[in-house]
Amino acid sequence: MPNQHDNTANLLNQYRDYLALLGRLQLDPMLQAKVDVSGVVQATMLEACESDWASFEDQEKLPWLRRVFSNNLIDEIRRFRTEARDVRRERPLSHRVEQSASRLQVWLKSDTPSPSQRAVQAEDELQLAGALASLPDAQREAIELHHLKGVPLEDVSRIMQRTKGAVAALIFRGTTQLRQIMQPS
Repeated sequence: MPNQHDNTANLLNQYRDYLALLGRLQLDPMLQAKVDVSGVVQATMLEACESDWASFEDQEKLPWLRRVFSNNLIDEIRRFRTEARDVRRERPLSHRVEQSASRLQVWLKSDTPSPSQRAVQAEDELQLAGALASLPDAQREAIELHHLKGVPLEDVSRIMQRTKGAVAALIFRGTTQLRQIMQPS
């Protein structure tokens, strides 16, 4: 018979891709090679399992997970910094995690004042993160950089070491595939 911990873990799995996406959006290329985003996601999932997360209201779950994830990401980044702890650096990162979540909301074109609409928006964000995770790496990276980080196409082509036309094609194919995946059935 499954226990409360197993039920919480099963509920949390739907948030895994979303948190990984937020982590990838926050890390600059230098840190991406050093920070294990999947490990930070796993630590966040473990914290949620050990908390009373399952008892939260639906509209409280995603903000709580983002806050815990942001704190865990800050801790992981701190390991690779040789400078003394600077609290000023921590606030902007947690703020940037929230901004990335806001960019996802804007990209989904969802303005949600009511709790039920916020719940639908959270589901849409989770669905987008899952859909992005299912894309080929190059398409996912191009879409994340251009649409979610706001990097100009020319800079994306330089970062990905591809021509501007090749990056535009990756973005086009990826967004076409995302629309198909996210289309209501």
